[in-house]
Amino acid sequence: MRILIVEDEPKTGDYLHKGLRESGFNADLARTGPDGLHLALEHDYDLVVLDVMLPKMDGWAVLQKLREFKQTPVLFLTARDEIPDRVRGLELGADDYLVKPFAFAELLARIRTLLRRAPAREPEILRADDLEVDLLRHRVTRAGTRIDLTPKEYALLQLLARRQGEVLSRSLIASQVWDMNFDSDTNVVDVAIRRLRTKIDDPYPRKLIHTMRGMGYVMEARD
Repeated sequence: MRILIVEDEPKTGDYLHKGLRESGFNADLARTGPDGLHLALEHDYDLVVLDVMLPKMDGWAVLQKLREFKQTPVLFLTARDEIPDRVRGLELGADDYLVKPFAFAELLARIRTLLRRAPAREPEILRADDLEVDLLRHRVTRAGTRIDLTPKEYALLQLLARRQGEVLSRSLIASQVWDMNFDSDTNVVDVAIRRLRTKIDDPYPRKLIHTMRGMGYVMEARD
C-alpha cells in the first residue's frame, strides 16, 4: 500500500513518514501544497494524509483540485478542530478528519479502515510493452511518442489493452466499441484494426496487435 503524507511541520512529517514505513506502508512525504498535489496527481496512491495549513496552497485547495481528477481516499490530519472546519473538509470530499494532537495508533486504525473500505481500483495507465494508454488524460504514447487517435480508435485500443492476451472476436469488438450486432458482411472491425495498426504498430519493429485467423484479434507483446 502506498501513502502520500502532505505535512509542512518538519517533526510531524518525519514522524509520520517513519511511523508509516515501520508499519509496512510505502510512504512519500511532501512539505508544501503544490508539491503534494503534484505527487497525488502523478502517482497512484492508495491514500493521502493531508494537513490543512500548508505553504503556498492550503489543504482545502489541494483536495478540491485533486477531486477534479481522482477519487483517492483522503484523511485530513490537522490542528483545525472547529466543527465548521470538519464539515468543510468532508463536504470537499475528504474521507476522514483527525485532529492534532493525535495518537499514532488511532491514525493507523483509521488509515487501515479507509483502505479496507476503498473499492478495488482500476489502473490509470494501461501498458503493453512500450505502449501506454493514460485512461485519465485519454493520451496514448509509444516509446515516449504521443499518438493521436480518433475516439473510436481510442475505444478500440483501450478494449484491446484492457484484455491483453485474450483473443477478442469481431462480434465482441463490434458490440463493445460500436454498440452494434456484428454482421459478417460488415468489415468495420477489420478496417478499424487496420487503421489502428498504422499508428500503433507500423512505425515500430515490435508488433502488438495480432490477427488470430478465424477467431479475431489479440494484443500482446511477442518475443
